[in-house]
Amino acid sequence: MKKVLVIVAVLSVVLVVALLVLQHIDTYAEFWRMRETPAVRPHEEPLLLMEDGVVPVSDGEALLRLTEAKDLKPPFNLYDSSAIQSGKELYFTFCAQCHGQKYDGNGTVGQSFAPLPTDLRSEKVQSMSAGNLFKDISFGLPKGRQPPLATTINITDRWRIIAFVKSLGLRE
Repeated sequence: MKKVLVIVAVLSVVLVVALLVLQHIDTYAEFWRMRETPAVRPHEEPLLLMEDGVVPVSDGEALLRLTEAKDLKPPFNLYDSSAIQSGKELYFTFCAQCHGQKYDGNGTVGQSFAPLPTDLRSEKVQSMSAGNLFKDISFGLPKGRQPPLATTINITDRWRIIAFVKSLGLRE
């Protein structure tokens, strides 16, 4: 019986101390008083109006999406060795996970796809125009596994990747 009374007494003391600490915090720690902090009301002031011409609608990706693939031209020579080397580095950053180290569609991620990603040294890919490759890389394939990479890879780097892919040639 004494043990029960001691436990009840200790719990009572702990509870009273906890309440005193909370009361002290509420009285003296102003930064903890949420009820007195100003509420955030984002729509109390009128929204800012966007100036004309801020959002591009006739240039950049919007223009590229509307341009026919046959009319798309790279901003540099696709056979330039520096562009090909840069494209190789970009390939291993953005593409090798699916298309593989040997460009055969058997990359670490690509192995789980059915069908496998396209072999980049196949007749199908190597015979495509640079503009068609650009559109496929940029905007993806509607019923394929190629994701749209326009927001991931900038325009010039996409052309560099194409320069590298075209330099691979046909698989023998």
